[in-house]
Amino acid sequence: MDLIKALTEEQLKAEVPQFKVGDTIRVHNRIKEGSRERIQLFEGTVIAKRGGGISETFTVRRVAYGVGVEKTFPLHSPFVEKVEVTRKGKVRRAKLYYLRDRVGKYAKVKESL
Repeated sequence: MDLIKALTEEQLKAEVPQFKVGDTIRVHNRIKEGSRERIQLFEGTVIAKRGGGISETFTVRRVAYGVGVEKTFPLHSPFVEKVEVTRKGKVRRAKLYYLRDRVGKYAKVKESL
């Protein structure tokens, strides 16, 4: 059991980005295409965070061309280059799955000051 813990602790990121559910973030995700690598941005609202340690993940939702797109990123993945918080959200829930049913203005999260 100690060996597994030691292996996972060395994989953890030293600087964990600080964000909460409801924040609008910009995720810099490294994409590998053949022998080339590039960084792709994904900006949206954090609707869920789950897990802990090496298996911690967060789900980001955005609406692109009228279609809702959700992506789940592992927090400690080497492919997640950087996470920038662009807007702090004011929410009272741990999971914002209700945003899936909302359209337009009502799908926004209020900004905390």
